[in-house]
Amino acid sequence: MPSTEKIMYFLASAFFSTGGVAILGYGLSTDWAHTTMSCAPLGSSDFNGSSTIQMGLFNGSEEKVSCPRFSSEEAVKVFERLEKIGGAAIALQGLVVGLLVLALVGSAGSILITLYNSISNPYETYMGPIGLFVCSGLSASLAFLALVLYLINVFVVKIGQRMATLSSDAILQDEDVHLLLGFYLLLPYIGVNLLAILLVYLYQHAAYTQRKEKEKPTEDAPKDIMMF
Repeated sequence: MPSTEKIMYFLASAFFSTGGVAILGYGLSTDWAHTTMSCAPLGSSDFNGSSTIQMGLFNGSEEKVSCPRFSSEEAVKVFERLEKIGGAAIALQGLVVGLLVLALVGSAGSILITLYNSISNPYETYMGPIGLFVCSGLSASLAFLALVLYLINVFVVKIGQRMATLSSDAILQDEDVHLLLGFYLLLPYIGVNLLAILLVYLYQHAAYTQRKEKEKPTEDAPKDIMMF
């Protein structure tokens, strides 16, 4: 049976991993970016209208104000629009989603491993601390990579502007992009995974130190004890 100290450390680590799953799960369902552009009718230089597209990883919305002459609002299926664009836009979006799904799987593995370690002592197997380090480290790394790829898709590939152009018969310019909550939630998700690793590392370090203290060589013992 594990010590009380070990149980507390591993349950705390499981708590952080569970929080990470909740954070990323919500992030997957909310909006990630907001793009606004000035709009003018074809053949005109009068940019009095605007086109705004707000998008998550799967769904979004588009609002047009006097673009080109009338106002409208509609729901957007992100992958349907990106499929029409093709190329790097849909490839990067698919990679971001795939990486985050794998990150969730890694977090689920971390939860199972930490809970198992809170009732058992599998130090020398993949179900021990090493398993947690691998799962949580992989989750944090995948989330960071997804973060970078999404930035590339939004600011380099310009998926917001290209998605808006597909549904507009007007001229669009002056793209203004803002990242939203879904994107920024990747940061605390990465953070809680690193905290989960840190807690178990601190426990291992403390346990190792205690074990070394008990294994001190006999030369450190008092001389009167050594005589016997």
